[in-house]
Amino acid sequence: MNILIMGTGYVGVTTALVFAELGWNVTGLDTDSRKIQTLSEGKLTFYEPGLEDLLIKHLKTGNIHFTSSPEKAIQENHIIFLCVGTPSDADGNADLQFIHEVAKSIGKHMDGYKLIAVKSTVPIGTNGKLVRWIREAQSLPHPFDVVSNPEFLREGSALQDALNPDRIIIGSDSTHAVDIIKNLYNPLQSPFFVTTPKTAEMIKYASNAFLATKISYMNELSRLCETIEVNISDVAVGMGMDDRIGPKFLKAGIGFGGSCFPKDIKALLHTAKDYGSELSILDKVIQVNQTQSSHFLNKWEHKLGSFSDKKVAILGISFKPNTDDLREAPSIAIIQELLQKQAFIRVHDPIAKLPTGLLSDRLQQFDTLEKTLHRCDAVILCSEWEEYRSADWTQMRTYMNQYFVFDGRNILDGVQLTKLGYHYHGIANQ
Repeated sequence: MNILIMGTGYVGVTTALVFAELGWNVTGLDTDSRKIQTLSEGKLTFYEPGLEDLLIKHLKTGNIHFTSSPEKAIQENHIIFLCVGTPSDADGNADLQFIHEVAKSIGKHMDGYKLIAVKSTVPIGTNGKLVRWIREAQSLPHPFDVVSNPEFLREGSALQDALNPDRIIIGSDSTHAVDIIKNLYNPLQSPFFVTTPKTAEMIKYASNAFLATKISYMNELSRLCETIEVNISDVAVGMGMDDRIGPKFLKAGIGFGGSCFPKDIKALLHTAKDYGSELSILDKVIQVNQTQSSHFLNKWEHKLGSFSDKKVAILGISFKPNTDDLREAPSIAIIQELLQKQAFIRVHDPIAKLPTGLLSDRLQQFDTLEKTLHRCDAVILCSEWEEYRSADWTQMRTYMNQYFVFDGRNILDGVQLTKLGYHYHGIANQ
């Protein structure tokens, strides 16, 4: 079966490689010819563990190839997955510009029946718009089906998630289309849930919003725990032992980021507003997340005395480990606030790089921990990379001027670091 993936970003490439791994013939389509060239050479345009090896493997097997020619790609492939971006507008709504463009391209070039499956995260009701846009672009009335098939990938473990999905959601009113999608995924032996297109679209938003709500709940609770000297990590363990709650997404920290949670909550709030409904809990989720890093940064400044003219090491700038994604990363907000406080900032991350335009005499990035910590007064840990957890903190201390460690992810052993002579402070982890 021939599958076309429209959009070769994070979701598109992961989806394409998983289908190639399942034995299907896959074409990746993108208007960015440089990206197509890079992928055709076996190189990713982003960092994700395991994907580049799979890309090289299936370029060799011939199960995957890439093109920037839409007409041929659309006509030669029976099934089309839409994996283009839906960034936030200024008002928080999802921008459907790229979805609209690919819909017009499909309608213009299709020469027979097509099944269009939407992987992109889109507002509720977008499938109906897609049907209209494709029909408006057709020169001849070729038949087609549009299916909602949302993705649930976690950056840093996308390949594992894609090959071992918890569930596969199919939103469609067409039995024929549902059967085709099931056949594609059958080798994965994952449970299917078939529903309407609108419900499938809502499941995606509702899932991400709920997970973000768990995080913000624990982050806000950590502020109280900090005040009353209760260890939030122990609270999380005790809560997570309850089967009704579960242990995942209960870890307090300096806030969530990435390309999904912030964007999707804003889009869901915008949809609710359009329909005259209120989602006040999600309003609070956003508010807590936007203030969490600043809340603890102010507490940490009190411990240090002042950040003014102090050298501060930021460890981990990606929004989570095993990715180079800086979108909505709490580290960026912390860096900006530290610059306002006139600190000198020295940054390290195993993979992610700050844009060169941000660098200055007060903000520098280094490739080793030794260089990063040189003469620093404080360390702020922003991403829970294993490299920082397993670092030789006895040795790290010899590089520093003062020995303050502010653990924004509660991944270090505070008791051990205190014994080593550090002034250790985490997120409500007395």
